[in-house]
Amino acid sequence: MRFRIRPVETSFYDLFAESANHLVHGANLLAQMLDPESDKAAIGEKMREAEHQADETTHSIVRAVNSTFITPFDREDIYRLASSLDDVMDFMEETVDLVGLYEIYQLPAQFASQVEVLQRATQLTAEAMPRLRTMKDLEEYWIEINRLENQGDRSYRRIVADLFSGSYKSLEVLKLKDIVDSLEHAIDALESVANTVEQIAVKES
Repeated sequence: MRFRIRPVETSFYDLFAESANHLVHGANLLAQMLDPESDKAAIGEKMREAEHQADETTHSIVRAVNSTFITPFDREDIYRLASSLDDVMDFMEETVDLVGLYEIYQLPAQFASQVEVLQRATQLTAEAMPRLRTMKDLEEYWIEINRLENQGDRSYRRIVADLFSGSYKSLEVLKLKDIVDSLEHAIDALESVANTVEQIAVKES
């Protein structure tokens, strides 16, 4: 039997939970963008603030790693998990920013399916982070995230096919394709988070 002598360093777990909660907030802001009557400039400002707060949490994790002699699990895994969580927020902020820059006042209804996947996946991620303390009951999380990512892939392909169906003007296609690509990247980044959690759980088991 292999024994690990590790300190109970709660700050890391709290920071990962905080980081994941930022993602839940970001996904909910994205959902508000779908409302054609929403104040997209105001939502964009809220998203920039959310992204800034997420960056601060990521920096706190890095500072904690650099100032802690013995970490709760491998340093490289901590860096990787923090970076993956940060990537999700960056892609969501990019999505909102593109909507504003391109002056898209109403997104196609099909985009809602991608945002719903993001909302569900960020919620599952936020629920999973506290379980890193014990490394228990995590398998269902990464399995479900993988299923959601596959669902997002299918939705993405349908959206792209519709964009190129001839129903949209050429410039509009380019703008909307950029936006849906950012949504897809955010979903992929959430799968990277789940994959990292799986790798950590296997190492620590």
